[in-house]
Amino acid sequence: MAVIVGVRFTQAGKIYHFDTAGLSLKLNDLVVVETNRGQELGKVVIAAKEVTLEENTEPYKPIIRLATPEDISQAEHQRGRAKKALSKSKELIENLNLPMKAIYAQYNLDGSHLIVFFYSEKRIDFRELVRKISHELRTHVELRQVGARDEAKLIGGVGKCGCQLCCVSFLNEFVPVSIKMAKEQDIALNPMKTSGLCGRLLCCLGYEYDQYRDMKCKLPDIGQEIQTKMGRAKIVGRNVIKATFMAELETGVTIEVPISEAVLINPTRT
Repeated sequence: MAVIVGVRFTQAGKIYHFDTAGLSLKLNDLVVVETNRGQELGKVVIAAKEVTLEENTEPYKPIIRLATPEDISQAEHQRGRAKKALSKSKELIENLNLPMKAIYAQYNLDGSHLIVFFYSEKRIDFRELVRKISHELRTHVELRQVGARDEAKLIGGVGKCGCQLCCVSFLNEFVPVSIKMAKEQDIALNPMKTSGLCGRLLCCLGYEYDQYRDMKCKLPDIGQEIQTKMGRAKIVGRNVIKATFMAELETGVTIEVPISEAVLINPTRT
């Protein structure tokens, strides 16, 4: 039997599980853990729970300690160093004339390992760049290529809704999004309306997609005729959220009709 907690290293980053190693930990505690990149500072985001031997298919790495004020100060110092490392990386990329863009840099807790995230539309031979960055900064360097969505997540920003990007604030993984989701929600197929800062389809297109799809399955199609209190009419639009039809009367006047007040004429659905 092991007792584990979930730890994040960034606000909306992936959650990793570690053995508490007998420490009494609670949510939002800052802890120091051992990762493949050395020691790192993380936050407990899933409370301690017991796992059986059957559930524990792989041994969990132990929490090293609760973070001390010195650890927190060191992590802040490394964030400052990472900004300088990013500037240096951009300078070297320009000097080498490489078709890539350095977007974020991150040191581990003791500064012995640096990751530089970059975006490029194609594969890059960056071996010379790694050698130059390592020589300039005197540390082990890892370059990691990311996609357009990951770039937005690392840099951050404000979405069309006026709020912080979902991928920065709470989305810890990207789910597939398709233009079909926009069509199902009657959203104008305009890239200016359906694309996020990353240039890809908005992640939020998927939030209400299932609801719209399920509700529309229960509604008559546009073009069907209905009987209303004002007479016979043809459905020319639907408001799924309000549960109403836009119906055109035989006089040419368009009215909004609650679904509950409309009776289908020769329905095509059962």
